[in-house]
Amino acid sequence: MSNDQPGTPEPQERPALDYPAPAVPAPQGSGARPAPPAFGGQPYPAPAQRQTGWFKKGFGLGAGGALGAGGVLLALSIIGSMVTGAILAGATAGLSEIGKTAGSETYETVWGEQDASKTLRAIDVRGPIMAGADQGMGLTAATYGYEVADTIDKIGKDDVDGLVLRLDTPGGTINGSRAIGEAIERYQKRTGKKVLAVVEGMSASGGMFAMAPADKIVADHGTLVGSIGVISGPFQQYKDVKAIDGGLLGEGVTTEGGITNEYITQGKGKDFGNPYRAMTAEERKTWSDGLAKEYGSFVGWVSKYRGIPEATIRDDLGAHIFDPETAKQKKLVDDVMNRDNAYREAAKMNGLDPADTKLEAAAVPGFLDSLLGVESRIPGQAPAVEAEQGKLQVTSVICSGQPQVLAWNGPTAQFCGR
Repeated sequence: MSNDQPGTPEPQERPALDYPAPAVPAPQGSGARPAPPAFGGQPYPAPAQRQTGWFKKGFGLGAGGALGAGGVLLALSIIGSMVTGAILAGATAGLSEIGKTAGSETYETVWGEQDASKTLRAIDVRGPIMAGADQGMGLTAATYGYEVADTIDKIGKDDVDGLVLRLDTPGGTINGSRAIGEAIERYQKRTGKKVLAVVEGMSASGGMFAMAPADKIVADHGTLVGSIGVISGPFQQYKDVKAIDGGLLGEGVTTEGGITNEYITQGKGKDFGNPYRAMTAEERKTWSDGLAKEYGSFVGWVSKYRGIPEATIRDDLGAHIFDPETAKQKKLVDDVMNRDNAYREAAKMNGLDPADTKLEAAAVPGFLDSLLGVESRIPGQAPAVEAEQGKLQVTSVICSGQPQVLAWNGPTAQFCGR
């Protein structure tokens, strides 16, 4: 009803048209005037005269209520997300710090039943041995001796029931190799538990350094053991140089006498190792004397733990590498057995029932650990170098070409690419 004229009928609503429609005349005697035409000539009632039906009223109230409730829920959702995000951020930061400091804490059973009540821990030494991550990478995976030592030092008396040192290595740096052996010593004294060393491929030179303190050493069939010696080099000499193109020590050196590439088991002098002159007798003697000290230390280490006289090591064993049976005869190992029997022996050594014992090894951190900043490698394992712009950037100190003393057996070509 109109507020101005009681009794005036409600204007009729019309559908929208594409052409002007005539104004609706007011009833006779009402005194009301026709509504002025809207834009395009279409009439519409004044705001005071517009009324809606029951459907529109209900729809409007419902839509308004829904929008209002939706706004409240949206606001609460945003606030909740902010609070939850802050909590998760704090928790993630905390877990991230745990991940960074703890490293890999994930282990997998590699031998025995998963639900066995007794546990042995496997410690792997595979590939060339370097001291730490600052000593670079080679073409193949390797071992960081300091990290392996740190891993062993963290194992408490009640954590596991014994250790199994698994080796397949040609040796490497003296400090990295010896660090592992010294960590084995500390573990034995700290826990009173036994350590079994298992040669699963090769344990040469630095590998002997690492495993010598083990309570027992066994070698699998077809493996190689030994090479108790030290080596240094390479030393290069360009004879009768005629031209240099591409740098002092780079490619493009033209000689008439060729280039010598020499490894010795001994040097000294301001420019010792200069490839443009021969090594003097004094330099050779000085370097050899230093190597002799390192060799003597190596011989004494093996003699102490394996019960082999030093004279026998020097005069009989030398730096030769041996098959398992010969290595057993020469007391470099205690027995020859396959892997399953070796692991059973490790359990028996520690007074355990092999049927109720499992061997666990560290596993590569999972996806969540990686998100929290944990490196995708097992502590102690050195990753192989990755190609950069089509080139392999070998950075290991073993491959640097700088004279150094190594407890190494065989060529470095596979690891260094030359």
